[in-house]
Amino acid sequence: MKTKLRFLTITLLLISTLSFAQKSKGQKLFNGKDLTGWVVYGTEKWYVEDGILVCESGPDKQYGYLGTEKKFKNFELTLDFKQEANGNSGVFFHSSIAGTTITGWQAEVAPPGHNTGGIYESHGRGWIIKPDPEKDKALKMGEWNTMTVRVVDNVVTTILNGTEMIKLDDPKIGERDGILALQIHSGGGIKVRWKNIVVKEL
Repeated sequence: MKTKLRFLTITLLLISTLSFAQKSKGQKLFNGKDLTGWVVYGTEKWYVEDGILVCESGPDKQYGYLGTEKKFKNFELTLDFKQEANGNSGVFFHSSIAGTTITGWQAEVAPPGHNTGGIYESHGRGWIIKPDPEKDKALKMGEWNTMTVRVVDNVVTTILNGTEMIKLDDPKIGERDGILALQIHSGGGIKVRWKNIVVKEL
């Protein structure tokens, strides 16, 4: 009986340790094969090519979103993106989507000179904070970039290629949770590649 109890205790400890390690390491949101775990909103194109997630304007040239099935509140999201042609996109958090109408906050992904790393509140107050223009040089147009979006209660921090773009303390953000989502802006001609999408809940 004692042996069985000892075995059960060790097993539970191992499960707990593995669970903690997995949470600390983070969860891959994109499996490199298909869109499992995501929901497509709109008629724009989302597809996987050579292990890379691609978003591209479709014939309707409207807004499009790819949202997670799961909601997140406090988290650190890290991903790589590469803009081709017009790279106007974004990373939404604490968001909800109906059709192609999204509410929530966006960490901007855009061509040079258009505030990549800034925070925009969709269907709300609009631009909340833009990075110092000098920081725009951190963006590598046409190359792979690494962005981190960290949200802890009211505080949002964005980091682009090792440069802190903004740090924002906004009580409204801390009031809710929501899905994460990638965006295709309206207007057509947009193509962005994404990989290494990992979220760590805090």
